[in-house]
Amino acid sequence: MKTVSINKNRLFLQHIIYTMADLSQQEWEEQLEKDSNAVILDVRTEEEVEEGIIPNSINIDIYKGQEFVEELEKLDKTKNYYVYCRSGARSGQACAIMKNLGFDKAFNLQGGFMNWEGETA
Repeated sequence: MKTVSINKNRLFLQHIIYTMADLSQQEWEEQLEKDSNAVILDVRTEEEVEEGIIPNSINIDIYKGQEFVEELEKLDKTKNYYVYCRSGARSGQACAIMKNLGFDKAFNLQGGFMNWEGETA
């Protein structure tokens, strides 16, 4: 009985320690601006990237399947990742995958690049 309680507490603590959130553009930009440990991750396809990117982002296409996971594994899991796609759906999936891979923090841009009103490159 005691072991079960400890396991439940451990799971609860793991949930608290990991942060994943859907953020509005305003929240995403404000948090990103203050974050010295930030990495912007674009999970769109190559064709979508040709339409423009959020400056300083790195691109890893989520549709690449296992290759996507392998590329994520090369990233520093202690960084704070600001993740976006075209509409916010795939980036939400990417955040969930990142959580399962042991990343500490990932923030999904609600509405994605198609609703982005900030700077683009």
